[in-house]
Amino acid sequence: MSHPLFAEGFRTTPWWWEAAEPAPRPAELPDRAEVAVVGGGYAGLSAALTLARLGHRPVVLDAERIGWGASSRNGGMVSGGLKVASGEMEKQHGAERAAAIARDSAASFPFIEELIAREGIDCDYLRCGRFAAAWTPAHYRAQAGKLAFIEKATGLPASMLPRERQHEALGSDHYHGGMLAAATGSLHPGKYARGLAGAAAKVGAALIDSTRVGGIAREGDGFLLKTSRGVLRADAVLVTTNGYSLDMAGSSAMPWLARRLIPVGSYIIATEELPVETIDRLFPGRRMISDTKRVLNYFRPSPDGRRVLWGGRASFGPTTPEKAAPVLHGFMTAVFPELAKTRITHAWTGNVAFTFDFLPHVGTQEGIHYAAGCQGSGVAMASWLGHRAALRIAGAENEPFALADLPFPTAPGYSGRPWFLPLVGGWYRLRDRVDRMAA
Repeated sequence: MSHPLFAEGFRTTPWWWEAAEPAPRPAELPDRAEVAVVGGGYAGLSAALTLARLGHRPVVLDAERIGWGASSRNGGMVSGGLKVASGEMEKQHGAERAAAIARDSAASFPFIEELIAREGIDCDYLRCGRFAAAWTPAHYRAQAGKLAFIEKATGLPASMLPRERQHEALGSDHYHGGMLAAATGSLHPGKYARGLAGAAAKVGAALIDSTRVGGIAREGDGFLLKTSRGVLRADAVLVTTNGYSLDMAGSSAMPWLARRLIPVGSYIIATEELPVETIDRLFPGRRMISDTKRVLNYFRPSPDGRRVLWGGRASFGPTTPEKAAPVLHGFMTAVFPELAKTRITHAWTGNVAFTFDFLPHVGTQEGIHYAAGCQGSGVAMASWLGHRAALRIAGAENEPFALADLPFPTAPGYSGRPWFLPLVGGWYRLRDRVDRMAA
């Protein structure tokens, strides 16, 4: 598909893959594993790293290449659990439990910083902060009401930036001020996935790609995994498939988990190279940016400071990157009109996973461990959940984890295929328009 906005050589693979495309890892499937980890993204790799450092020998299985999914396709924004750190939880869990959930979620941020430093992962990491741009004045006031809660949960400063000072954080007049939060970083997700895989392999984890797990069953004191390459027996199993828990044919390694996760396609474009002074004007301070719309946008400068990377929900139904790219370009130019003639070099998509209660989950179902549901902010959170799940498997937890063993809801009749997303997305878009018109 050609389009006037597409640059010469336009690609539908992640821009991140230009520097760090997931490498094939051909390996024989063993007969037995001490711990089988199903899913080779951030959560599975982080779990494998922790397990191996604790003296175990995990085997990580992925249906594609290790790190092929959202782990090398996301926007590279490292959030300190800010989506979870919300006062809304108090209504559902009470003040004390909500505070514990927010605290343990926010701990994902120092964890990933320590992990990157400890393992020497070269992934362009920078603690840069985030500007959450308010879609309406009412959104700005709501943000201000959560300020103290977020500061307490993250242990790092946050402040409100009114509209008249908005250009200190964003070169646009499109929003109504917003919140500056220090508990956010940026990285190159492809390099991070590759570095995390390398760190896990270095300490003894086996990484096996192109091996789809079609089912897990009890066998004596352990488990039998039926895969596309044969049978694997394991003493313990951790499932970290997240937004890829149900395949195109409708099968799943863990159907119980798939019925509790809502896979949502997220779409991203990369612009052609721009002058550095343009990037500095659009992104003063080179912060990560997201807005408060229900159908949100998230955007940032590339790590080399030469491109705009723009992500969002271009569609709530199946579509292609080629079709999504002009939609995202329209979202981008609404915020940055000066980019109207800027062309797109890359457009791609990947699945994130939401839950019905909007919380991440770690737990065990019929003996099978799981870690999933990062609500679209999984760089730090998925790494953290994998680590915490590994501690549970190894019996090495020294304190309770507030996200563990929470009630994990689903919806009646839900199979893991979110047929309702176009309806919900349309409703959200309408409410965003109404909110804006009333502003």
